[in-house]
Amino acid sequence: MEQTRNKMDSSQFSQFKTLIIARITILLHLLKTLGGDPYALHISILAYLLSPSDLLSNTLKKLITNISIPNPDLSISHSRKQIISKLHSKCQIVSDEHSANCLLPGLPEELALDCLAVSSRSNYPILACVSRRLKSLISSGYLYKLRQTLRIQEHWIYVSSSLMPWEGFDPSIRRWMPMPRIPCDECFKMADKESLAVGTRLLVFGRQTFELAIWMYNLVTNQWSRAQPMLHGRCLFGCASLNSIAILAGGIDLTGKVLNLAEMYNSETGIWEPLPGLKQARKLSAGFFMDGKFYAIGGLTQDSESLTCGEEFDLETKVWRRIMNMCPIGVRVSQSPPLLAVVNNQLYAADKDVNLVKKYNKENNTWCVVKELPVQASASGWGMAFRGCGDRLIVIMGQWVVETHGVVIYAWCPEGDPHSPWEILVARERAGLFVENCAIMSC
Repeated sequence: MEQTRNKMDSSQFSQFKTLIIARITILLHLLKTLGGDPYALHISILAYLLSPSDLLSNTLKKLITNISIPNPDLSISHSRKQIISKLHSKCQIVSDEHSANCLLPGLPEELALDCLAVSSRSNYPILACVSRRLKSLISSGYLYKLRQTLRIQEHWIYVSSSLMPWEGFDPSIRRWMPMPRIPCDECFKMADKESLAVGTRLLVFGRQTFELAIWMYNLVTNQWSRAQPMLHGRCLFGCASLNSIAILAGGIDLTGKVLNLAEMYNSETGIWEPLPGLKQARKLSAGFFMDGKFYAIGGLTQDSESLTCGEEFDLETKVWRRIMNMCPIGVRVSQSPPLLAVVNNQLYAADKDVNLVKKYNKENNTWCVVKELPVQASASGWGMAFRGCGDRLIVIMGQWVVETHGVVIYAWCPEGDPHSPWEILVARERAGLFVENCAIMSC
């Protein structure tokens, strides 16, 4: 009898410890966001902190009394006592009897969902171990839709290199996230590939033994599967994503013909939709979204002539507009597409010829130098990545790290001090010197 009780106590303690760790993880993340979120979100966060059934409530209540709540929508006449009174009235609508069936004991469903949505998505695997309800909620993908509604985004970097299969990297906590290997054939592994993150999906385009193929990684299920093929199979295209949609433009087909075809992918339905064709057929172009519009710029013609013009696609009118001399540098045969990145709707380019970062002026269609690249880029531009990740520019290159070869991720905020140095986010040892593919997933 005593042994049985000890086993039950051990099991209960283990469950209790897991719950506490999960809740502390959420709380630490939520406390960082108190300064800039909407008032309604403040209420949700503080309600969780002041939950009457929270085992940490006594400590947290003392902590919360020292936290200010700067918010322009909050009237000065609202004293802290009035706020706390309002929070208690919200919390107390959940009875202790019903609390056991809640997502977070002591909180109404709506407030619990807000808290979970604000929590870093790197915590979701831990939270899924707390209860069956949380596991079911996280595996359903609903929290990602809620995050989109609340305009909450985290930007993760997905990279594959010559010695490292696909892995995710969370720059906020600087942690690598292992991913399952693509269950593809040897031909796909060895062939050149393009990649694109859209919504909660990572698409990898390549060629299998007898056909072109698209393998799709699902963040919610942590699994790879074959994606619906494009309407017109191609490679060497320009592409970019915006929320749950992505646009692909140009490229070459299996016969080597340079295309002007364009199509749009919806990650929620998995369906490809045809779009009006580009005014200029092009391969090895760069694609990006800026101010809600898609752009394809640079590249080569069928005769391998370098293109410096760009084209702008309006999602509402479905019309392409040509912009002359938009590409800062021409593309030559055997070189990579233009290395471009967008941060806060501003366009930047990595000019590998002079090893400089340049910024695009939308008003007069010109470029100016803003900073040197952190390391010398290769002459061809292949083997490195240049991306926008939140409010930072990211450069990923292979280098020698601690007497071995590895992948180094550099970051710099272009809207901060222009003289500030590039920051090394991580140096991944034994990953090879050649970055094959890179994509930024924002969700």
